[in-house]
Amino acid sequence: MMMKANAIKWSWFMNLIIFFLHCSNGIAVESERVPALFVFGDSLVDVGNNNYLSSIAKANYFPYGVDFAKFGPTGRFSNGKTFVDILGEILGVPYPPAFADPNTAGPVILGGVNYASAAAGILDETGQHYGQRYSLSQQVLNFETTLNQIRTLMSGTNLTEYLGKSIAVLVFGSNDYINNYLMPSVYSSSFYYSPPDFANLLVNHYTRQLLALYNLGLRKFLLPGIGPLGCIPNQRASAPPDRCVDYVNQILGTFNEGLRSLVDQLNKHPGAMFVYGNTYGSVGDILNNPGTYGFSVVDKGCCGIGRNQGQITCLPWVVPCSNRNTYVFWDAFHPTEAVNAILALRAFNGSQRDCYPINVQQMTLIY
Repeated sequence: MMMKANAIKWSWFMNLIIFFLHCSNGIAVESERVPALFVFGDSLVDVGNNNYLSSIAKANYFPYGVDFAKFGPTGRFSNGKTFVDILGEILGVPYPPAFADPNTAGPVILGGVNYASAAAGILDETGQHYGQRYSLSQQVLNFETTLNQIRTLMSGTNLTEYLGKSIAVLVFGSNDYINNYLMPSVYSSSFYYSPPDFANLLVNHYTRQLLALYNLGLRKFLLPGIGPLGCIPNQRASAPPDRCVDYVNQILGTFNEGLRSLVDQLNKHPGAMFVYGNTYGSVGDILNNPGTYGFSVVDKGCCGIGRNQGQITCLPWVVPCSNRNTYVFWDAFHPTEAVNAILALRAFNGSQRDCYPINVQQMTLIY
């Protein structure tokens, strides 16, 4: 059994190394098929928008970015690259710059823009105790601003084709739970909605904004579901030793199932290709089989304070763990770059268990 496990682990890492060598040599063949990546979401994919907002949800200080060569702390909530950074590398697309950055203007926006904002949710009120953030609805409005600028850079026919080939990634939902529904002392949503009703509320709000983006011309969408939030260090800090918070994980099922069903409905629209990413299953697989992926620490953050290094998240100039590639979680809430790499690869060429109904690589082949 040990030999078999080691063989699986070795095979996984060899495939990962070969794949990224392929991408780093600039021969990611998808680049011609994907002209731009437009990113919407929360801190899992924020690249610095909150740096420009009056918010306490920021990551523009060391040790964030400790492994992000040449860049350092940028506002990414990771020790290195985010999931969407790595997916962009695979696709051969430059890192989409933060919308709020004053330098995000002119031809640079043709490669895509990142609108993600830490503490943002599907609901406008989610995360408001952190201060300013771009909610989902505001991020859609911000995309309209970008689109107006793009219209000045290309003709109508070219714009339609450009938007049709571009990929939109939307990472939402986690904050609507951990920074809304699961905070009854601050938000009243849990008093008015049962877990299934709240999940349906989220899916309904999400649907309206997705259709707004479709009506603006985008056609290809990757919609990762919510991961097992009950297993992040912040939640484990209040659970019995060596346990996830089962209740938290259980209430996410209705949302994830609803989002998966939603892609079937949305794909009935002409030219649309919506893809559901099974984040819950992918992260769950890593947590249940950490050794297969080279991880040995699944229950605590690499950088944080308190029980499970999850009661207080990574503070400025705190010294993080040295063996970061063996940790699943970077801080109280976010995965390490090593996990992000696995999630990006699964989104790109995973099976239907990872992406439904097709993966991102297959989506790039659709014209």
